[in-house]
Amino acid sequence: MRLIMLTMVLVCCIARADTFAVEEKQTKDPLYHYLEYLEDPQHSLTIDEVMDFPAERWTPNEAQIFNKGYSNSTWWLKIQLSNASGHKLNRFVEISYPVLDYIDAYVTNGTIKQSYKLGDKYPFHQRPVDHRNFLIPLEWMTDESLTIYLAVRSSSSIQVPIMLWEQHAFYNVDQTRTLVHGVYYGIMFVMIMYNLFVYLAVGDRNYLFYVMFVLCMPLFLASLTGFSFQYLWPNYTTWNDQAILVALSGVVFFGALFTYRFLDLRKRHPAYGWMATVLTVGALLIIGATFYLSYRVMIHILIPFASLACIYAFVSGVLQWLSGNLAARYYTVAWTALLGGGVILALNKFHIIPKNTFTEYATQIGSALEVILLSFALAERINQERRMRFDAQQDMLTTERELRQAREEALTIQKQATESLEVRVKERTKELEELNHKLEELSATDQLTGLKNRRYLDQTLAEEFARCCRYGHTLALLLMDIDHFKSFNDTYGHLIGDECLKDVAHCVRKGLRWPSDRAARFGGEEFCVILPETDKEGALTVAERIRKNVENLNFMVNDKKVPVTISIGVAVLVPTTNLAVEYILESADNALYESKEAGRNRVTLHAA
Repeated sequence: MRLIMLTMVLVCCIARADTFAVEEKQTKDPLYHYLEYLEDPQHSLTIDEVMDFPAERWTPNEAQIFNKGYSNSTWWLKIQLSNASGHKLNRFVEISYPVLDYIDAYVTNGTIKQSYKLGDKYPFHQRPVDHRNFLIPLEWMTDESLTIYLAVRSSSSIQVPIMLWEQHAFYNVDQTRTLVHGVYYGIMFVMIMYNLFVYLAVGDRNYLFYVMFVLCMPLFLASLTGFSFQYLWPNYTTWNDQAILVALSGVVFFGALFTYRFLDLRKRHPAYGWMATVLTVGALLIIGATFYLSYRVMIHILIPFASLACIYAFVSGVLQWLSGNLAARYYTVAWTALLGGGVILALNKFHIIPKNTFTEYATQIGSALEVILLSFALAERINQERRMRFDAQQDMLTTERELRQAREEALTIQKQATESLEVRVKERTKELEELNHKLEELSATDQLTGLKNRRYLDQTLAEEFARCCRYGHTLALLLMDIDHFKSFNDTYGHLIGDECLKDVAHCVRKGLRWPSDRAARFGGEEFCVILPETDKEGALTVAERIRKNVENLNFMVNDKKVPVTISIGVAVLVPTTNLAVEYILESADNALYESKEAGRNRVTLHAA
């Protein structure tokens, strides 16, 4: 038994990650071989507890990049470094995945030496090093050993590509990276401005859709690579996540519109138009949903949706190319460049192909080629239209004589068309008037109860108050409230509460006398009735009838009758110029308060 236990201990020791000995001449070293991790599903561990954990609690990382996909846990990572150079060293630890939400970094040498709050959920200026990726500065003396602890939590994929850099080497390499990105964004800017000017000159909406598509593409990549957070919105942490989703949805939206119009798919099979509608409407819905749903939920929806859009665009281009559309050649090659760049980047991230400048920036290269080729495609389309216009002009010259002979017939047809158009305009105007009336009714109606809403009530009460003030007539107002409605909602739930509101509204409507009596939902469980030309006796009669209607309401919940009552406050006055319309509301509200204080389920007249 002792031999077996000793063997197990030796196996565990062998499996542990070693301490990485840093040499002075080393400039760039991946740390994934020296990474250990543990999972904290409850987010309850502290750095002091983690530092005291024995070695067997930690699991060595066996992959080239620490990747746990989408996870709700906090992941603690540990890296042990020792200074074997004989000199004081300065290094950077780089985490080159800039969309992680929270990274709590601790540099220890037995005690906590330094700590940093990193992640794109913190304002950018809190970072110890001003860079789009997460950089942890290290400084340690000869023969000193450092242990770095990282607590990583994110709504995005948990990926921690980690590298140790000599600082000057890092800045030299980063200059090349920045230059590549600068060239890419420069190309995109030139394409945007060029095609924007073309759009302003020719007015073709294809160019506008293309400009917006090109604008969304670099915005998406800039958000994904951290440039947007660094330079555009360094303090807007919530928008930083939403920008990725909005920009990618914008790529799908404007890409689908551009594809549909540029390839002239409306003349082809109806399925093209149906798919374009699905993609554009879906993109708009996703943009709206990003402001309400979490990043993790939306990215799982958006990635398959964007993939579907790419397939739609590519297949449409191929089919149009095969059907003889010359501009579709450039279009198809352009999408091939974009898709090829995405595939190369994916193969590089999975370490199937080697990592170099080309594979690392394949997406940028592919999207830049796509933008340039699409510009050629637009130019080719303009040339086609010019040739078609020239041919049409030649045809017009050869058929001018026939046109002269047909002029009288054309004038007759034009007159008939004008008359027909006038009839259609009148019909359309009438339809619009009816539609506007319906929309006005809808905007003034509470959708739950079917009564008028608060906006309508305020407007009508002000008009009646002014009218009664002018002619010296009496105006009555009933303000009513369902008794104990909050307790009712807490007991039976909001769905049953909504049914109760509907039934009470029906009782209120049934208790009115004339069409001039107007009932409205005042807000929540409160209702209001305006009674023009009504004295105290009439107002009390209506109020009592409504109260009895509600009291006699046979409201059932789970086959059991639940009593429902209301309290009503009544205010009756002859408006004068010395009174404001709020006075009658306040009077009715005071009377309603008295009804509730007196035991509820009663009508109280405000004592003027």
